Amino acid sequence: MNTLRRKVVVLTVLLISFGLISGCTSYKKKYKALNVEHQNLKGLYDNCKVTLEGSASEKQELASRLAEGQQTIDDLEKQIESGRSAGEVTEFGDYQVDVDTAAGTITVTLPNTILYDSGKASLKGSAKGDLNHIVSVLKDRYSNRLIDIVGHTDNDPIRKSKWKDNWQLSTERSLSVLRHLNSNGIPDDRIRAIGCGSGKPMAPNTTASGKAKNRRVEIVVHMR
Repeated sequence: MNTLRRKVVVLTVLLISFGLISGCTSYKKKYKALNVEHQNLKGLYDNCKVTLEGSASEKQELASRLAEGQQTIDDLEKQIESGRSAGEVTEFGDYQVDVDTAAGTITVTLPNTILYDSGKASLKGSAKGDLNHIVSVLKDRYSNRLIDIVGHTDNDPIRKSKWKDNWQLSTERSLSVLRHLNSNGIPDDRIRAIGCGSGKPMAPNTTASGKAKNRRVEIVVHMR
Protein backbone atom coordinates (compact mmCIF):
# COMPACT_ATOMS: atom_id res chain seq x y z
CA MET A 1 0.00 0.00 0.00
CA ASN A 2 2.80 2.37 0.93
CA THR A 3 4.54 1.51 -2.29
CA LEU A 4 1.42 2.38 -4.23
CA ARG A 5 1.12 5.72 -2.43
CA ARG A 6 4.74 6.54 -3.22
CA LYS A 7 4.16 5.77 -6.87
CA VAL A 8 1.07 7.99 -6.89
CA VAL A 9 2.99 10.82 -5.20
CA VAL A 10 5.91 10.50 -7.62
CA LEU A 11 3.58 10.47 -10.59
CA THR A 12 1.74 13.53 -9.27
CA VAL A 13 4.98 15.43 -8.77
CA LEU A 14 6.11 14.54 -12.28
CA LEU A 15 2.84 15.73 -13.79
CA ILE A 16 2.97 19.00 -11.87
CA SER A 17 6.62 19.58 -12.84
CA PHE A 18 5.87 18.87 -16.48
CA GLY A 19 2.96 21.31 -16.37
CA LEU A 20 5.13 23.99 -14.84
CA ILE A 21 7.88 23.43 -17.40
CA SER A 22 5.35 23.55 -20.23
CA GLY A 23 3.81 26.69 -18.76
CA CYS A 24 7.19 28.43 -18.50
CA THR A 25 7.99 27.51 -22.08
CA SER A 26 4.63 28.86 -23.20
CA TYR A 27 5.14 32.13 -21.30
CA LYS A 28 8.61 32.56 -22.78
CA LYS A 29 7.21 32.11 -26.27
CA LYS A 30 4.46 34.62 -25.57
CA TYR A 31 6.99 37.06 -24.13
CA LYS A 32 9.25 36.76 -27.15
CA ALA A 33 6.33 37.19 -29.52
CA LEU A 34 5.01 40.22 -27.64
CA ASN A 35 8.51 41.72 -27.45
CA VAL A 36 8.97 41.33 -31.21
CA GLU A 37 5.58 42.93 -31.81
CA HIS A 38 6.45 45.76 -29.44
CA GLN A 39 9.74 46.43 -31.23
CA ASN A 40 7.94 46.46 -34.58
CA LEU A 41 5.37 48.92 -33.30
CA LYS A 42 8.14 51.09 -31.83
CA GLY A 43 9.90 51.10 -35.20
CA LEU A 44 6.69 52.15 -36.97
CA TYR A 45 6.14 54.88 -34.40
CA ASP A 46 9.67 56.22 -34.79
CA ASN A 47 9.32 56.23 -38.60
CA CYS A 48 6.00 58.07 -38.39
CA LYS A 49 7.50 60.57 -35.96
CA VAL A 50 10.42 61.29 -38.32
CA THR A 51 8.04 61.66 -41.26
CA LEU A 52 5.80 64.04 -39.34
CA GLU A 53 8.76 66.12 -38.17
CA GLY A 54 10.11 66.26 -41.73
CA SER A 55 6.71 67.32 -43.04
CA ALA A 56 6.51 70.07 -40.43
CA SER A 57 9.97 71.33 -41.42
CA GLU A 58 9.10 71.28 -45.13
CA LYS A 59 5.83 73.06 -44.40
CA GLN A 60 7.67 75.77 -42.47
CA GLU A 61 10.23 76.20 -45.27
CA LEU A 62 7.51 76.46 -47.92
CA ALA A 63 5.62 78.97 -45.80
CA SER A 64 8.78 81.06 -45.47
CA ARG A 65 9.42 80.94 -49.22
CA LEU A 66 5.82 81.86 -49.96
CA ALA A 67 6.02 84.82 -47.58
CA GLU A 68 9.28 85.99 -49.17
CA GLY A 69 7.80 85.62 -52.65
CA GLN A 70 4.73 87.60 -51.62
CA GLN A 71 6.95 90.34 -50.22
CA THR A 72 8.81 90.51 -53.54
CA ILE A 73 5.53 90.80 -55.43
CA ASP A 74 4.31 93.49 -53.05
CA ASP A 75 7.53 95.48 -53.46
CA LEU A 76 7.39 95.35 -57.24
CA GLU A 77 3.70 96.18 -57.30
CA LYS A 78 4.37 99.27 -55.19
CA GLN A 79 7.00 100.37 -57.68
CA ILE A 80 4.63 99.89 -60.60
CA GLU A 81 1.72 101.59 -58.81
CA SER A 82 3.88 104.61 -58.09
CA GLY A 83 4.73 104.92 -61.79
CA ARG A 84 8.21 103.44 -61.54
CA SER A 85 7.77 100.56 -64.00
CA ALA A 86 10.46 99.09 -66.26
CA GLY A 87 12.74 101.83 -67.53
CA GLU A 88 11.01 104.50 -65.40
CA VAL A 89 12.65 104.07 -61.99
CA THR A 90 14.09 107.47 -61.11
CA GLU A 91 15.56 106.92 -57.66
CA PHE A 92 18.92 105.85 -59.15
CA GLY A 93 19.36 109.09 -61.06
CA ASP A 94 19.68 109.35 -64.83
CA TYR A 95 21.08 105.86 -65.40
CA GLN A 96 19.16 103.29 -67.40
CA VAL A 97 17.08 101.18 -65.01
CA ASP A 98 15.12 98.06 -65.95
CA VAL A 99 12.62 96.27 -63.71
CA ASP A 100 12.04 92.62 -64.61
CA THR A 101 8.99 91.50 -62.64
CA ALA A 102 9.26 87.92 -63.91
CA ALA A 103 12.86 87.53 -62.76
CA GLY A 104 12.32 89.74 -59.71
CA THR A 105 15.28 92.02 -60.49
CA ILE A 106 16.08 95.70 -60.83
CA THR A 107 19.07 96.42 -63.06
CA VAL A 108 20.95 99.72 -63.08
CA THR A 109 23.24 100.07 -66.12
CA LEU A 110 26.37 102.23 -65.80
CA PRO A 111 28.26 103.09 -69.02
CA ASN A 112 32.01 102.48 -68.90
CA THR A 113 32.73 106.05 -70.03
CA ILE A 114 31.36 107.32 -66.72
CA LEU A 115 33.24 104.82 -64.58
CA TYR A 116 36.63 104.20 -66.23
CA ASP A 117 39.21 105.54 -68.61
CA SER A 118 39.80 103.45 -71.73
CA GLY A 119 41.44 100.12 -70.94
CA LYS A 120 41.38 100.83 -67.19
CA ALA A 121 39.58 99.13 -64.32
CA SER A 122 40.11 101.69 -61.54
CA LEU A 123 37.21 104.06 -60.94
CA LYS A 124 37.36 107.68 -62.00
CA GLY A 125 37.15 110.15 -59.16
CA SER A 126 34.04 111.66 -60.73
CA ALA A 127 32.28 108.27 -60.74
CA LYS A 128 32.43 107.85 -56.98
CA GLY A 129 29.85 110.56 -56.29
CA ASP A 130 27.25 108.85 -58.49
CA LEU A 131 28.08 105.47 -56.94
CA ASN A 132 27.67 106.96 -53.47
CA HIS A 133 24.15 108.03 -54.42
CA ILE A 134 23.41 104.50 -55.62
CA VAL A 135 24.79 103.12 -52.35
CA SER A 136 22.45 105.33 -50.34
CA VAL A 137 19.46 104.09 -52.37
CA LEU A 138 20.50 100.45 -51.94
CA LYS A 139 20.91 100.86 -48.19
CA ASP A 140 17.69 102.82 -47.76
CA ARG A 141 15.29 100.92 -50.03
CA TYR A 142 16.87 97.55 -50.75
CA SER A 143 18.52 96.46 -47.51
CA ASN A 144 18.98 92.69 -47.13
CA ARG A 145 18.70 92.16 -50.90
CA LEU A 146 21.38 90.28 -52.85
CA ILE A 147 23.26 92.54 -55.30
CA ASP A 148 25.29 91.42 -58.32
CA ILE A 149 27.86 93.71 -59.93
CA VAL A 150 28.18 92.47 -63.53
CA GLY A 151 30.94 93.67 -65.86
CA HIS A 152 30.62 93.60 -69.68
CA THR A 153 32.92 94.50 -72.59
CA ASP A 154 32.65 94.74 -76.36
CA ASN A 155 34.21 92.02 -78.51
CA ASP A 156 37.42 93.86 -79.39
CA PRO A 157 40.40 91.70 -78.38
CA ILE A 158 42.78 93.03 -75.74
CA ARG A 159 45.95 94.38 -77.39
CA LYS A 160 47.48 97.34 -75.58
CA SER A 161 46.36 97.01 -71.95
CA LYS A 162 47.70 94.67 -69.28
CA TRP A 163 44.63 92.45 -69.19
CA LYS A 164 44.86 88.92 -70.53
CA ASP A 165 41.42 89.05 -72.16
CA ASN A 166 37.98 90.63 -71.92
CA TRP A 167 36.98 88.18 -69.21
CA GLN A 168 39.64 89.56 -66.92
CA LEU A 169 38.91 93.18 -67.82
CA SER A 170 35.17 92.82 -67.18
CA THR A 171 35.81 91.04 -63.88
CA GLU A 172 38.27 93.65 -62.65
CA ARG A 173 35.85 96.44 -63.53
CA SER A 174 33.00 94.77 -61.66
CA LEU A 175 35.33 94.25 -58.70
CA SER A 176 36.24 97.93 -58.54
CA VAL A 177 32.55 98.86 -58.27
CA LEU A 178 31.94 96.09 -55.74
CA ARG A 179 34.82 97.26 -53.55
CA HIS A 180 33.52 100.83 -53.60
CA LEU A 181 30.01 99.73 -52.61
CA ASN A 182 31.40 97.37 -49.97
CA SER A 183 33.65 100.05 -48.44
CA ASN A 184 30.62 102.34 -48.21
CA GLY A 185 28.40 99.99 -46.26
CA ILE A 186 27.09 97.21 -48.50
CA PRO A 187 28.01 94.05 -46.53
CA ASP A 188 30.08 91.16 -47.91
CA ASP A 189 27.24 88.62 -47.77
CA ARG A 190 24.96 90.76 -49.94
CA ILE A 191 27.20 91.50 -52.90
CA ARG A 192 28.90 89.53 -55.70
CA ALA A 193 31.17 90.45 -58.63
CA ILE A 194 30.64 88.79 -62.01
CA GLY A 195 32.60 89.18 -65.24
CA CYS A 196 30.80 88.33 -68.50
CA GLY A 197 33.40 89.56 -70.98
CA SER A 198 31.74 90.13 -74.34
CA GLY A 199 29.33 87.21 -73.87
CA LYS A 200 26.16 89.22 -73.21
CA PRO A 201 26.00 92.21 -75.57
CA MET A 202 23.01 94.53 -75.40
CA ALA A 203 23.68 95.87 -78.92
CA PRO A 204 25.45 94.56 -82.04
CA ASN A 205 29.23 94.93 -81.94
CA THR A 206 29.24 95.98 -85.59
CA THR A 207 29.20 99.72 -84.90
CA ALA A 208 31.07 102.07 -82.57
CA SER A 209 27.83 103.06 -80.82
CA GLY A 210 26.89 99.42 -80.33
CA LYS A 211 30.28 98.64 -78.82
CA ALA A 212 29.96 101.64 -76.49
CA LYS A 213 26.63 100.30 -75.19
CA ASN A 214 28.16 96.90 -74.57
CA ARG A 215 30.98 98.31 -72.45
CA ARG A 216 29.07 98.65 -69.20
CA VAL A 217 28.65 97.58 -65.58
CA GLU A 218 25.26 96.48 -64.27
CA ILE A 219 24.14 96.64 -60.67
CA VAL A 220 21.48 93.94 -60.35
CA VAL A 221 19.26 93.97 -57.25
CA HIS A 222 17.54 90.64 -56.59
CA MET A 223 14.13 91.26 -55.07
CA ARG A 224 13.64 87.61 -54.10
